[in-house]
Amino acid sequence: MKTKLNDEDLIRQQFATNPNACFEELYSRYVGKVYNRCLSMTKDSEKAQDYTHDIFIRTFDRLDRFQEKSTFSTWLYSISFNYCLDQIKVAKRLPMANLDVEEAYQFADPAEQEPLEERLQLLTQTLQQLSPMEASLLRLKYQQGLSIQQIAQQLGLQESAVKMRLKRTRQKAYQFYLTAEKR
Repeated sequence: MKTKLNDEDLIRQQFATNPNACFEELYSRYVGKVYNRCLSMTKDSEKAQDYTHDIFIRTFDRLDRFQEKSTFSTWLYSISFNYCLDQIKVAKRLPMANLDVEEAYQFADPAEQEPLEERLQLLTQTLQQLSPMEASLLRLKYQQGLSIQQIAQQLGLQESAVKMRLKRTRQKAYQFYLTAEKR
């Protein structure tokens, strides 16, 4: 009879040689707990399922970074908690509204599209005038929805430096946008 390896031994022994089996075993051990954590935070079973899926993908992508400073379950719980918290923050910033079935099938008025396209062109021009680092910073924050802390970790900066750079970059972009709009 084969004894069941603890999480850390499983990762050490199987991740390098058979990552799929390692992942499947960890998934089967923790999918219920991660789902329950997500459900308790979101109060929405559909979101909880989506978040659980995303969390396991993130965990698998980062499994090589697991340093055994804590148990695997603690590490996974931390990823789960932080992911759900980030998603809740993003949802509060960018509220989503459900469309009625009839509204979903209506086509946009072409006259309304022109101002939108013009603004998108102005925005594209504005981003091109920024340095690559400034444009990247805005994309991390507003397209990818990363937190200040996540951006700081990714760029190797202090959080205060990220906040200041974001503030300055937004001001600079706004000035470029206003100048381009006047043309």
